[in-house]
Amino acid sequence: MSAKSKPFVQTSGDIWLNGQFVEVEKTSIPILTHGLHYGSAVFEGERAYGGTIFKSAEHTRRLMNSCNLLGFDLPVNFETFEQAKRETLSRSGMQEAYVRAIVWKGSGGLGVGTGDNQVNAAIAMWQMDPYFKPTSGGLRLDISDWRRPPPDCAPVKAKAAGLYAICTMSKDKAAQRGFDDALMYDYEGRVAECTGAHIFFCRDGALFTPKADWMIDGITRASVLEIAAKRGISVTEKTIMPDEMSTYNECFIVGSAVEVVPVGEIKGQIFTPGKITQQIVGDYNKMKYGRPI
Repeated sequence: MSAKSKPFVQTSGDIWLNGQFVEVEKTSIPILTHGLHYGSAVFEGERAYGGTIFKSAEHTRRLMNSCNLLGFDLPVNFETFEQAKRETLSRSGMQEAYVRAIVWKGSGGLGVGTGDNQVNAAIAMWQMDPYFKPTSGGLRLDISDWRRPPPDCAPVKAKAAGLYAICTMSKDKAAQRGFDDALMYDYEGRVAECTGAHIFFCRDGALFTPKADWMIDGITRASVLEIAAKRGISVTEKTIMPDEMSTYNECFIVGSAVEVVPVGEIKGQIFTPGKITQQIVGDYNKMKYGRPI
């Protein structure tokens, strides 16, 4: 199993950039961009299904909150940004697309502080295969050597580019070791999340997932909680220690890019994709197209 075969890149079409549509081939970012050097950037990863961006408003609100946490504002208002996403999708001609919205501090000064550097915003879209290739056995997860930071050391509720450095290193190391992704613990050694997805476990027909107090609020995670409530499936949000993982028989990860994917192994600990996982996968595939569950 491996990540999708096509690269995550938009090779043609228009990008929305600071209020205007620009051909992707004509876009460029100055080398002395603050966000490139110091990580003053936030982003959202979204998906469009059937010509509609799934949970678009929730993503834009989270993007605005991430901006606020890093000390700057989205340079346009909520509805203007929502309309920009809709128009970018329409211009692309795609019904199914990956959506990347990003806001960053640009050039103008290159000290650690951002000063009066311009705040930029862009929206790009491209076709995307499944993040992971389907398999009946589920994903194989490594355990990351890196831990998620505590809330008093980083803006953990922001989807900030700089916070993804340890995710990138963890993902790359997992691939080098022959795994599909990596599970990360938090600063106290508790089960946290994968490099770009939240994690759920199942035992006796009930779901268990780590509390999101010190992690970004997952929009797909919230969708799974909604599905579980509609299906009458018990969900417990709790502290999960590594040695507890052996008490669960099913496991899956969720995220806007990965969607809902079964897990078959976490570094030697075996899980069997079962009835609950299959139910959540099926219901999510209905929900993302606006179909009733």
